[in-house]
Amino acid sequence: MSTADIQDAETKDREEGLAFQPKFDASGLLTCVATDAVTGDVLMVAHMNDEALRKTIASGEAWYYSRSRQALWRKGESSGHTQRVIEMRMDCDQDAIWIRVEQHGAACHTGRHSCFYRKIDGAGGDTRLSFVDADRHFDPADVYRK
Repeated sequence: MSTADIQDAETKDREEGLAFQPKFDASGLLTCVATDAVTGDVLMVAHMNDEALRKTIASGEAWYYSRSRQALWRKGESSGHTQRVIEMRMDCDQDAIWIRVEQHGAACHTGRHSCFYRKIDGAGGDTRLSFVDADRHFDPADVYRK
């Protein structure tokens, strides 16, 4: 069997098989999209390393890896605004995860329900952002005091 045939077989197994084979990037991370299990709203996009993925599966609570802090974190450990995982899905080539969660409080560190609270408007060739669904559930200065 040639190298190309082996790679084709591995790709087919990863894309069509039932074996859990997460494909982490060069930094050891998977992209994770979290949506509200009831409304379907996209709440946030974050990253998971192997430990965060395993803790999420084992605990039923969302765990992530912060690229900026280079640290593992459980959603809500500082704010109390947790995510209970309802369902996890792996994408076709197993390099991204979609989790449907029961969000308790706000998902965004800015105090908003979702991290996606600004709309892109490109009318007239001048691209700008405008606020949508931007009400704050909490004041970040109060929640994240150091």
